[in-house]
Amino acid sequence: MRKVALSDGTSTGLHFSNTPSPWVLRWAAALLPPNARVLDVACGWGRHSHALARLGYSVTALDRDSVAMEHVAQHWPTDAPPPEALITADIEQGPWPLPDQQFDAVVITHYLWRPLWPTFKAALKPGGCYIHETFTHGQGHIGKPVRPEFLLETGELLQVCQDWRIVAYEDGFATTPDRYIQRIAAVVPSNHPTTHPISGLADMPPRYRL
Repeated sequence: MRKVALSDGTSTGLHFSNTPSPWVLRWAAALLPPNARVLDVACGWGRHSHALARLGYSVTALDRDSVAMEHVAQHWPTDAPPPEALITADIEQGPWPLPDQQFDAVVITHYLWRPLWPTFKAALKPGGCYIHETFTHGQGHIGKPVRPEFLLETGELLQVCQDWRIVAYEDGFATTPDRYIQRIAAVVPSNHPTTHPISGLADMPPRYRL
């Protein structure tokens, strides 16, 4: 699936604005440790790369559009850590540009390419979080994208993340602008024991902040 971006950071129906998704910001802040390494897949014009960097995370931004990536670099916020990497690569037609690298989070918005799901999952560390938000079945009745291969089926993100801890999930209709959307925040299981912050007892279940 391709994002069609315009010079002002908006797009023709695929990427609505230059404002970061509240879903991404909420769950990144809730689930990620300080200085976490974050991979922003199909980052477009950098709305999430820039916002996540401002939260103090070490961001790797990835997109096939060299013009968009130049924009990401030129508008990198001065009040944020520098990007860990800015990568221009066509991940649908070419090799995965980050072999053997793992991140604390993989963030994907308004992008769907099912053959790469195993790659995205393998790019997460134990305990890492997967945040995905994109269009779902029904979107074709009101706007782009319309092709079924670019639209999630009902509950599809739940199936993709079924072996992980589902912290949050939504599948419905959002407004401003109108769109059918599905989104998830899921955590990869970790074998590391945790400690209760008050009692000091070890081996407590993880506490994912809501």
